[in-house]
Amino acid sequence: MEKHISVVTGANGFVGSNLVDLLLEKGHIVRCIVRKTSDLKWLKDKNVEIYDCGLFDEEALSNAFEGANYIFHVAGVVKSKKPEGYFKGNVEATKHVLETALKAKDSIKKVVIVSSQTAVGPSLKDQPVNEETIPHPITTYGKSKLAEEELAKQYMNKLPIVICRAPAVYGERDTEIFIFFNTYKKGLFTTIGWKDKTLSLIHVIDLVNGFYLAAINENSAGKIYFISSEKFYTWSEVGKICEKVFNKKALHIKIPHFVVYLVAAIAEFFSLFSSKAATLNLEKARDIVQEYWTCDTSKAVKELGYKQNISLEEGIQRTVDWYKQMKWL
Repeated sequence: MEKHISVVTGANGFVGSNLVDLLLEKGHIVRCIVRKTSDLKWLKDKNVEIYDCGLFDEEALSNAFEGANYIFHVAGVVKSKKPEGYFKGNVEATKHVLETALKAKDSIKKVVIVSSQTAVGPSLKDQPVNEETIPHPITTYGKSKLAEEELAKQYMNKLPIVICRAPAVYGERDTEIFIFFNTYKKGLFTTIGWKDKTLSLIHVIDLVNGFYLAAINENSAGKIYFISSEKFYTWSEVGKICEKVFNKKALHIKIPHFVVYLVAAIAEFFSLFSSKAATLNLEKARDIVQEYWTCDTSKAVKELGYKQNISLEEGIQRTVDWYKQMKWL
């Protein structure tokens, strides 16, 4: 039986490396697109082909795409000091990927573009956003992901493209939500604002499984799907589960919205003197003070056979166990 060839951009990252593992498990030949400066610790000793050309070296990218059946475009820019950085990393880079994919289109069965709920924006109380919701991104990152989607749509008549939008993601290898768990272990449970916030929150294993189902589905080309948890969660629920998993109660501190903006403004100011962009900036603050970040997965459930396999409790347990095993916690 002929083996499928899959290409993953951003293959060394949190989501990308978990997708690589799944594709290897499914028997695919996996080609990993990374940068020369990328940390390859999650790809070490794995049976993969490494192309350290980034996304702007057309010739090297063409070699990686030659004969490929599936392209999973996971790479993207999530923080940047300037708006141009988001658009270069999320729109220009995607244009390069799609232009290069056109040359290999005879072998390509599907191109999966990984987008984000931020491209659509936050939801209302009883109305999770879905594929029909008119996009209303509230940050430059969200606007750049929406622009990436719009660009991908322009290629849908030339390439079999499917767009998958992800909500907040957590799981093994993650460094962002790790900060939350680390703080909890130290005895502090911090939440934003006085009202409890509700969100869609997916374990990375469920997310990459959704990407895979979107790729192999024969009718997914030209469509958009939310790949997310089927359940919505509040931060209080997250806190209760952490209490169980860590077997300790943490001091719950509610941080007023104005403090979040203040800290973000200070972090943004100091990042002016650093080569790195601040993790928390004013736009990120606007993101995290929203009351609802929920999305509806019913289209993916119905059309792709997708389902949430990992409950929040199981997901947090295995994530925390992994952090402990790695001596992060």
